[in-house]
Amino acid sequence: MTDADEAVESELLKDLDRDGIVRLPDLLTGEQLRRMQTAFAARLQRMRWNNSEGYERTELYRHLVEDVLTVDQGFVDLALHPTVKAILRGYLGDRFELVEAKGWKSLPTNRDFHGWHGDAWYDQSQFSHIPREIKLAVYLTDVKTGAFNYVVGSHRQQHPHMLKRHEVTAIRESTIIEMIAPAGTAFMFDTSGIHRAGARVLEPRHAVFFNYHDATIPLQQEDRDYYRYHPLILNAAFLGGLTEEDHRILGFGNKQRYVHMFARQSGHEILEALNRAAIALVLRTESLTARVSGRIRRLRTRHAPSRRT
Repeated sequence: MTDADEAVESELLKDLDRDGIVRLPDLLTGEQLRRMQTAFAARLQRMRWNNSEGYERTELYRHLVEDVLTVDQGFVDLALHPTVKAILRGYLGDRFELVEAKGWKSLPTNRDFHGWHGDAWYDQSQFSHIPREIKLAVYLTDVKTGAFNYVVGSHRQQHPHMLKRHEVTAIRESTIIEMIAPAGTAFMFDTSGIHRAGARVLEPRHAVFFNYHDATIPLQQEDRDYYRYHPLILNAAFLGGLTEEDHRILGFGNKQRYVHMFARQSGHEILEALNRAAIALVLRTESLTARVSGRIRRLRTRHAPSRRT
């Protein structure tokens, strides 16, 4: 690393510490971005179902792509980029891990479905101070509407929560950064700061978020119940050439947040039963069709006139 690189990273860290958010210099090559865009878009072609990869639908206005570290090499490279790691070391210390990596397609809407908030994740009953957490975001599409909004300097002021109406009205518009930016733009922010997705989305937005914090910090009950921040799911093909620090950041061998035999309850038992019945019907139909086709072929072969040379 050159002195110039260290100077840039030092300035970025100062900006992050002061404002709670910092836009990063270009971290991706054009080819990396293209491959990431293509791979992410492929997951958005259909909903994840049975043995088909795809997106998950847990919200009305967003499609969720889980485990993006399995989707393309570029997501792993970005999460472990030297500039990213240098800023994280300076802001979080040496014990941080990457605890979540997921992306969303935000759908066009005029509704403020996300709301102003800070990200609640730790057990607030055990802390008088505010444990640090950073998210690294990257846009995979040009974002002109529905951009990420952040209240500058609002980080580390209070335990993160969903803001009430009187708190929202107290926000001064002059303190809001609206991250309108082209595809490939990356930025980092302290999640305790007040932020939201833009309230007016006119075109679909693809964005990926990487979450970093100290994995020894106790989680709030809601996240334990949901098994959020579980050990990362990785693609072995993308894990060549890692350093010992990279192993730690990715949580290699760390079972602290692993839950044996965890089974999430969906809350849609009737829909699941209908899906199971539908796929069983399709498979029975395919089996019957194959048997009938086989019998017809055998009959045709048996009664076909023989040819003599």
